Amino acid sequence: MDSADGAAIVVGVDGSEPALRAVRTAATEAARLRRPLRVVHAFIWPLLHTPVDPIAADPPGGGLRRTAQDLVEAAVAQARTVDPGLRVTGEIVDGEASAVLLGTSPTAAMIVLGDRGLGGFGALVVGSVAIQVSTHADCPVLVVRGTPADDGPVVVGVDGSAASRAAVDFAAAQAAARGVRLRAVHAYTHPASAGPGDFQPLVYDEARLRDEEDDVLAGSLAGLAERHPDLPVDREPVHARPVAALTEASRRAQLVVVGGRGHGELAGLLLGSVGHGVLHRSACPVAVVRAPDREPATGR
Repeated sequence: MDSADGAAIVVGVDGSEPALRAVRTAATEAARLRRPLRVVHAFIWPLLHTPVDPIAADPPGGGLRRTAQDLVEAAVAQARTVDPGLRVTGEIVDGEASAVLLGTSPTAAMIVLGDRGLGGFGALVVGSVAIQVSTHADCPVLVVRGTPADDGPVVVGVDGSAASRAAVDFAAAQAAARGVRLRAVHAYTHPASAGPGDFQPLVYDEARLRDEEDDVLAGSLAGLAERHPDLPVDREPVHARPVAALTEASRRAQLVVVGGRGHGELAGLLLGSVGHGVLHRSACPVAVVRAPDREPATGR
């Protein structure tokens, strides 16, 4: 999150309304973090061997590439309405959208996307580009969906893994930059019975269980006070399933942050079931932050 490296925030555009919302959000992030903004449109038509330059029958300024250029220029103009002093550039890159955006991720500070593109459908369905980029990007990915609560906290899901520790660092920097509280949510469950054939409820100490889970949460937040001494942090162990707990927290949040998975896992599990569920259900924007190191899959 340190702007000293000069890395840009990248926003993908395709002319859809979700993409324009993403442009405005990306411009706000870039201004807040004092980073340049890079508007990118993936131009797939050359891959399909479709003529992209104007032909004689086209009106002046016609052709698919000219249309794409107009789209990018409109997005750049939209970004500058957020902050006229913003350093913003626009470009067309030949290729499929996910591949183009993933190609920017090694050098980007963040990628910002709308939850659905021109091919999207259904109010709760996250588009395939957002899922693929969130799953595989080398930088944090912010998926713009829902309605952020202007006075709400930044919420981060914590499970003690390397992925959630990376998410905590990102979320803390976001909360500090926004001047709001950080709400760290650790959801936990417990066995409903003693084992196969035994349907009697387990006898357990709820207070002790909560204390043990709070220790997991505290361990994931270790060192945060030294890195962000002025950041107010709310530690919240919740007896619930993670997706349900984070979805509920999203209703009163500016942003929900979840950890992504490392490259060593099966492709279908790279994002993780919690990240995937929150992306589809959150009431506010969601950031997915992949851990830089590998760790065994846990289904979380």
